[in-house]
Amino acid sequence: NAGKTLRVFVEGGGCSGLQYGLVFDSRQADDTASESFGVSVLVDPRSVDHLRGAVIDFEDELNDSGFKISNPNAQK
Repeated sequence: NAGKTLRVFVEGGGCSGLQYGLVFDSRQADDTASESFGVSVLVDPRSVDHLRGAVIDFEDELNDSGFKISNPNAQK
C-alpha cells in the first residue's frame, strides 16, 4: 500500500442504514482530501455529505476492538 491513502466511504445498507468501508487507495480527481492527526483521508463525492461531521476512532478493548465511526448524519 506504499503511496496510497486511506479512503473512507459509505454504502447503502438497506434496512440497517449506512455501512462504512476503509481501504487504501489512490486519489481520484473528484475526491475530497483532508488530514487529521497526521493521517490523510480521501472521500468520494457520493460519500462526502454522509460523512460530514463524522468521527472515526480506533478502540482497542478486551471484548471489542476496531474502528468506530460516530456519525451525526446517520439515522436510527
